[in-house]
Amino acid sequence: MTISIDFEQGINARVSRRFRASPQRVFDAWLDSRIAGKWLFATAMGQIVCVEIDARAGGWFYIVERRHGENVEHIGEYLEIVRPHRLVFTLSVEKYSLDFERVTVAFDARGTGCELTLTHKTKPELARQVSHGWMRMLEGLAALLGESSPLALAREIAAPTRGHERTA
Repeated sequence: MTISIDFEQGINARVSRRFRASPQRVFDAWLDSRIAGKWLFATAMGQIVCVEIDARAGGWFYIVERRHGENVEHIGEYLEIVRPHRLVFTLSVEKYSLDFERVTVAFDARGTGCELTLTHKTKPELARQVSHGWMRMLEGLAALLGESSPLALAREIAAPTRGHERTA
């Protein structure tokens, strides 16, 4: 997994993971509410209680997880949907921040499988937490797709920006 830092615009938390599944199958898992509700924003300590997805550019998503007796709402708008190559959306989790952050997910074919690279622009103090959260979610997606973790672990990629480097 990689965290690259852009001090002018905040931090890009970047996560990458290879999947044996096709780019189409991995891409669709983000937009199908029945599938997304099993892994997207799901944590071990919570339960997804609501998943609404309007999968089109200009559409939105609303995913609620109940954690420790309270609801954590994940809200966003789809800015770009290019199946099966690219997904761009805003994300806000009001419990943690009122800001909407930008998330870009790229799906690159690798043989019969694909490599997913996710970039989440966030505040510097949240970068490590954000990247680890996405790593856990991608492992959940892999398990849902029937892939074992040891084969293709998610990884953080640290890339120097403006002469600074930070690794997880």
